[in-house]
Amino acid sequence: MNIPQTARLNFKLMGERDAQLLFDLDSDPDVMRHLTRGKVSSMQMIKEVFIPRLQAYTNPDKGWGLWQVNITDTNTFIGWVLIRPMGFFTDESNFSDIEIGWRFKQLSWGKGYASEAAKAVAEVIEKQAGVTALSATALKDNIGSIKVMQKLGMQFIKQYIHTDENGDLPAVLYRKSIEIE
Repeated sequence: MNIPQTARLNFKLMGERDAQLLFDLDSDPDVMRHLTRGKVSSMQMIKEVFIPRLQAYTNPDKGWGLWQVNITDTNTFIGWVLIRPMGFFTDESNFSDIEIGWRFKQLSWGKGYASEAAKAVAEVIEKQAGVTALSATALKDNIGSIKVMQKLGMQFIKQYIHTDENGDLPAVLYRKSIEIE
């Protein structure tokens, strides 16, 4: 599966060869603020945890994985868009409800790149047989990501408590139902 280039961006699936790009992105505390409370990822964490998790859900035929996002004019890496079944790492994974997420470098913030990239990826994923919903989650105070969800046509579903190794935080779930043609 391929994601067509947009007016400003191009895409390719990421893998273990992209550890340095992932590390560079996750090295900015501001990028990580709404994910890990600003704790940056070490290269060891990228290689030993992040890459194996990525490999577990990557499926090129279905478009699952991390879609590297580059500015076409300069071929500059600015972030990624994640695609995987909702709840993939739980006992309740849902292969018809596809999770979409994103992470972008600060240099790209406020320019519409996240919305443009997420829309391009979503349009391809939504056309797949068996996909009935597209969902996204974010911490409640991550207004930027919530705006991207709304631009994708997603609706607020619920607020819940996200629990991780650092404690509990309020989070939100947004979803878009996919019309089956």
